[in-house]
Amino acid sequence: MSDPAISPPGPSGAPEASAPDPHRWWGLAVIATAQLMVVLDATIVNIALPSAQRDLGLTDANRQWVITAYTLAFGGLLLLGGRIADLVGRKRTFVIGLIGFAAASAIGGAAFNGSMLFGARALQGVFAAILAPSALSLLTTTFSDGRDRAKAFGIYGAIAGSGAAIGLLLGGILTEYLDWRWCLYVNVPIAVLAVFGASALLHDRAGHREVTLDIPGVILGCGGLVAIVYGLSEAQAHGWSSRLVLGLLIGGVVLLAVFTWWQTRAERPLLPLHIIRNRDRGGSMLTMCLAMIGLFGLFLFMTYYLQTILGYSPIRSGLAFLPMSALIILTSTQVAARLLHRVPPRLLMGPGLLIGACGMFSLTFIGTHSSYVTHVLPGTLLIGVGMGLTFMPVMATATAGVAQRDSGVTSASVNTAQQIGGSIGTALLNTIATTTTANWLAGRLPGATSKLEKAQLVKSGVVHGFTVATGWAALIMLVGAVLAVLLVSAHSPRRSEAAAAEALTP
Repeated sequence: MSDPAISPPGPSGAPEASAPDPHRWWGLAVIATAQLMVVLDATIVNIALPSAQRDLGLTDANRQWVITAYTLAFGGLLLLGGRIADLVGRKRTFVIGLIGFAAASAIGGAAFNGSMLFGARALQGVFAAILAPSALSLLTTTFSDGRDRAKAFGIYGAIAGSGAAIGLLLGGILTEYLDWRWCLYVNVPIAVLAVFGASALLHDRAGHREVTLDIPGVILGCGGLVAIVYGLSEAQAHGWSSRLVLGLLIGGVVLLAVFTWWQTRAERPLLPLHIIRNRDRGGSMLTMCLAMIGLFGLFLFMTYYLQTILGYSPIRSGLAFLPMSALIILTSTQVAARLLHRVPPRLLMGPGLLIGACGMFSLTFIGTHSSYVTHVLPGTLLIGVGMGLTFMPVMATATAGVAQRDSGVTSASVNTAQQIGGSIGTALLNTIATTTTANWLAGRLPGATSKLEKAQLVKSGVVHGFTVATGWAALIMLVGAVLAVLLVSAHSPRRSEAAAAEALTP
């Protein structure tokens, strides 16, 4: 079967570019819908978690697994999902992922105890790891070049960047007006529509039968990622110096080091190292990871700040994130997508992360009596603009110029950077916040003489922890801005096309 981006050779023997698929934009709608479902499921249960905890009798210690089970399975198995897409075929894998995700969501919605819900969330993560890389690689092959590619990646980047905030809003609406279980049930009709749309609108070549699964690589790579993310998530409860946390973090690093060594010797490596050795691709993936560390930390802190400090309802808290989500979409589709054809990607990524860091830094000045309009909204608007400028060029650059046989694993690597960044951000920044709060209260709470004074001190301590952690998030984004400018050296598509045309001129 011929490559989907190239037609059979013409009379002269040279390949001729095939006409664009007339249904490609409808196909993009299907792909973007599936990606939105996967991304928002990382946050849609956040606001619903208190209701689920009361309903199922979860403890404060184990309730975190509603979130962690999903992120660990998703981030840890993405590379395997990318290889499965290359082996089986992207469209087939996409449909399998949708069906499995819907089934896991239905099981979670019907959960009658914590173990059943945790297992369903982990199963969701497994099928999300199959679905996400096939979605991005289908996008890569459907929009292979030209302005349409920039527009398509702009839309996709907006979905990837705003999905978490949309999940917070949707979770609040479903929890308040229906039931927390609908935060999971809602995936079923979405997945069913996407399956029908994929069957009718998406096209793909058959899988590469010569591709084999690198089982040792799966164990080493996934085990290392899971150990690190799990270690970070447990640091809040056990402390950084505990044997459990240190053992998990050190063990995870060792496993990843052995994984890297094994990839240089495996006959069919899970992650061919030439994919990330490419300066532009590796720099883009690192940029994505650092951006998501800060962004997911923001979602966590702002959700608690709005509800516990300012007294917002779940729906009002979700609505508070909408301006930022709108700006991510607008900036990604109308600014970054138009500029990428004319300017080098690093001149969008670097300034984007710098603007995001400024927005984060402005949020370090919030207090217990701050208002949303004057103190929260300006910072989140800056973050929306910055992330909109960052996500689209990151994903377009990371997947550009990849061989067809490696498109699945490359797409998986991009999603891995995004998901692991979010997991690290949630665990790391939350530990910083809670530790800072505890230390701050330890020196002040014993001197309080009334319940009212103690309550005010607790609020002040919580906000102090949030602001310190947000300051670290701003610093991480600033580091990301510097690395993006230094590492990503790709030219703008227009300059690359001009250089190619000049090279072909006699």
